Amino acid sequence: MNIRAYEAGDNARLVDIWVAAVRATHHFLNEDDIQFFLPQLRDQYLPALEVFVAVDQTGQPTGFAGFSQSKLEMLFVDPRRHGSSIGRRLIDHAVALKGPLEVDVNEQNPGAIAFYGKCGFMPMGRSELDGSGKPFPLIHMAQPG
Repeated sequence: MNIRAYEAGDNARLVDIWVAAVRATHHFLNEDDIQFFLPQLRDQYLPALEVFVAVDQTGQPTGFAGFSQSKLEMLFVDPRRHGSSIGRRLIDHAVALKGPLEVDVNEQNPGAIAFYGKCGFMPMGRSELDGSGKPFPLIHMAQPG
């Protein structure tokens, strides 16, 4: 597996990864929620963030992470590849470039909270609403620095 910078041609595949990963892990979201966030991801977030893409030996994207400075704004891995260290390698890659990171994690996604804990993130606070003002509480986490 290699990690490279996002290219505009990655967009469709990364959206597919996002949809599959959200459906596999974000059980608190319904289809209307997914459809609400999907165009924001595709049209706003991917082009605006600094995105690292994990690719397999054929160059096919298998996961991605998006950053704003040292804040991890998104991390998604193809669910068929969960447990294969892609997420951890994306985080390690970013830490090597940016230093300790921060992330907001949906409280209703205990698997993600546990994953970030294993990557050295500690809870630092909580918000009742997500960044869109929706009632999906967030746990604010950070790596010690």
